[in-house]
Amino acid sequence: MKHLRTLEYILGVARSGSIRKAAEQLNITPSALTRQVQDFELELGGPIFERLPQGMRLNAAGELLVRHIQTQVSDFERFRSQMADLSGVRRGHVTVACSQAFVDHVLPQEIDAYRTQFPLVSFYVQVRDHAQGVGALTSFEADLALLLEPPPSPDMDVLFSAHQPLCALMRSNHPLAAQGPVRLRDCLNHPLGMPDRSLAVRHSLDAAFARMRLTPNIALESSSLELLRIYTLQEHIVSFQVSIGIPAGIPDLVLRPIDERDIAPIQVILAQLRGRTLPIASAKFADQLSRSLAGFEG
Repeated sequence: MKHLRTLEYILGVARSGSIRKAAEQLNITPSALTRQVQDFELELGGPIFERLPQGMRLNAAGELLVRHIQTQVSDFERFRSQMADLSGVRRGHVTVACSQAFVDHVLPQEIDAYRTQFPLVSFYVQVRDHAQGVGALTSFEADLALLLEPPPSPDMDVLFSAHQPLCALMRSNHPLAAQGPVRLRDCLNHPLGMPDRSLAVRHSLDAAFARMRLTPNIALESSSLELLRIYTLQEHIVSFQVSIGIPAGIPDLVLRPIDERDIAPIQVILAQLRGRTLPIASAKFADQLSRSLAGFEG
């Protein structure tokens, strides 16, 4: 396994762009890490990093090498999970990049259900909205990505796709609370709680505002959907979230779908990197998650 450790060191330097930072993360001294990189370059027959005054940067050969390393590490993890399955004990580690909408209850419930069956499988969940989630797949930082409205990418292999309505959130005594689907223009008669531009939902809202030539009165803007939900219960504002991401049974919180003439339903995508064979634990979790999302859609 010694060669795998060396590859891990190289990945660490590539990600951090610094020997010192990588050494701290890898629990190794900077001098020892420098020797590991130099010995590898000597054996390879050429440099893989550019040495810069402010750190280390991959050269063209290094970029090819890192892609190869990521594939090798992924293949080895898949092999280890297959060996564990042969013994009748599922082990593994699942990494998921997800839009913030799925953090509050979707993924916690799904991970709990999976670990109830397979307690030796661990998880790492990173919140990456929109294009960042796709990037987590292509950089092998995530096995799976569960995203809202990701940009089209030839690197994504879509495992599940559905659409969810965008909802207006408000207190139960809000003037719009008694209606069915609400028009966006009516929402703008009230102060708004808006997701910031790091979140996919904001892009849909901004496009609708521009098309309808509306100017929102923003009382609160945040990258935290949880904060927006909580503040919606404090003041007579209207905030916006996708229905699948809103926990059920919050007292005094009312959801009203936005009329589809104003904003089309938001796309939900579960994807993996195209051409990558996932470890068994990740592949089985993807199957479970796809079934659950299909049930929610229905």
